[in-house]
Amino acid sequence: QVQLRESGGGLVQPGGSLRLSCTASGFTFSNYAMSWYRQTPGKERELVAAITSAGGSTNYADSVKGRFTISRDNAKNTVYLQMNSLKPEDTAVYYCKSQRDYYPTVLYWGKGTLVTVSS
Repeated sequence: QVQLRESGGGLVQPGGSLRLSCTASGFTFSNYAMSWYRQTPGKERELVAAITSAGGSTNYADSVKGRFTISRDNAKNTVYLQMNSLKPEDTAVYYCKSQRDYYPTVLYWGKGTLVTVSS
């Protein structure tokens, strides 16, 4: 059974840090690019960060560049999102997504973890 399980969300003060984790099961993790998205009520889900299947390349939304870092450990089937210098506007539900890096495209989504940045 395919599963992506996010963890690490919670309440943090502005300027604080959190590390999100997404652990995968049920598919060959090392064949999938991974990404983090976030969504707030009434808005579309937006890409936050992405990493290739081998971890050699990453990209970030402009709003998080220099503050967030995506990484992965293929031996642990886990992708991480280190979030530093958090701002209230980072408050959202954060979702993990996997996408197979060869045809045909296969996508999986996690159920999300809530991050709240507030004093």
